[in-house]
Amino acid sequence: MADKIDAVIVAGARTAIGTAFKGALRDTSAMELAEVVIGEVCKRSGLDGSQIDDIILAESNYGGGDMARHAAVVLGMPQVPGQAVNRHCAGGLTAIGNAAGQIISGAERAIIAGGTQSTSTSPIQTWRTPGRVDEFTEKWMPPTHPDTVEAPNMDMSITVGWNTAKEVGLTREELDAWAFRSHQRAVAAIDAGTFVDEIVPVRVRQADGTRTEFSVDEHPRRDSSLAKLASLKVLHPEIDGFSITAGNASGVNDAAAAVLVVGSDLAADQGLPVLATVEAWAATAIDPALTGLAVLDVIPKVLDRAGIGIADVALWEINEAFASVPVAACKKLGIDESLVNVSGSGCSLGHPVAASGTRMVISLMNELGRRGGGYAVAAMCAGGGQAGAVVLKVPAVTK
Repeated sequence: MADKIDAVIVAGARTAIGTAFKGALRDTSAMELAEVVIGEVCKRSGLDGSQIDDIILAESNYGGGDMARHAAVVLGMPQVPGQAVNRHCAGGLTAIGNAAGQIISGAERAIIAGGTQSTSTSPIQTWRTPGRVDEFTEKWMPPTHPDTVEAPNMDMSITVGWNTAKEVGLTREELDAWAFRSHQRAVAAIDAGTFVDEIVPVRVRQADGTRTEFSVDEHPRRDSSLAKLASLKVLHPEIDGFSITAGNASGVNDAAAAVLVVGSDLAADQGLPVLATVEAWAATAIDPALTGLAVLDVIPKVLDRAGIGIADVALWEINEAFASVPVAACKKLGIDESLVNVSGSGCSLGHPVAASGTRMVISLMNELGRRGGGYAVAAMCAGGGQAGAVVLKVPAVTK
């Protein structure tokens, strides 16, 4: 019997996260961001393009196309195909799970997986104006679910933020406290150089034609405080008891992230360092009106697939699309909140939608490696009532 092949991550890189429309990456396209991280992952692994079997990239609301294939051609890998994945917020996790499945099956040996998001340059799409044959001026965004009062398609503050808080009985004070700590943790991580090894600098264009280097996450607020968060107006004052504000919600951001997933046999043959083993992955879905609660389903499912329990997990990333999501997960599932988002998350670092899942995986495996290794879980809800999760087994980093 042939030896079992595991799917292992041997390299990973992400850009720093920019604040959409006004930040450093506002004029850098999702394609350009993808090229930066894919090129860096190849460089860090030591593999050349001829050894890459495929590229799987998550993308969200960028008008279609296939940015994975686009990047392959630009980077001089015309023989490498590419596929686009869209599970909105969870797309970066889905890309890694899809890559791992192909590796374990033996169909492929080396796949780059990740996600790229440029909210700043996402095109505005239109469709045919009702009642007109030749007028395509009605603004349109591809939906994840039917638009209803209970689950508005374009207002995640209700389906993810408020409905989650209401169902679990979370207070405004709890949400603000989580968001404040997120900023504190992110700023502390930046100051400690926690992200330096995982970030690849991006050369960004300036108005005068020159380029500068962008390499530090710019969204965390050093001046955040509980008093400032408490002073923010709720997003829907007309809804009784509404507790969601811009302060306890994620940012709107730009970034890209990618990892190289290979078979354990290839890693051994090439002498590649194993940063993490992809132990399990899963996706679930519930009523779109309760999107934020979908993580409560996907976490038990992915843990069961990995054959472990909550107590076995040394470190967690539960995306802060809204602070209510990780707070609810900790309360309902009994997760130790001191082990969740230890270097910040969506409320502070930001949420570059298609890239966030892969960013979480990279940060988790690097941080847990420094802490001595063990199991890590990345989980997040996604548009339309979906959720995704990945379990990693991380070895201790020895230097």
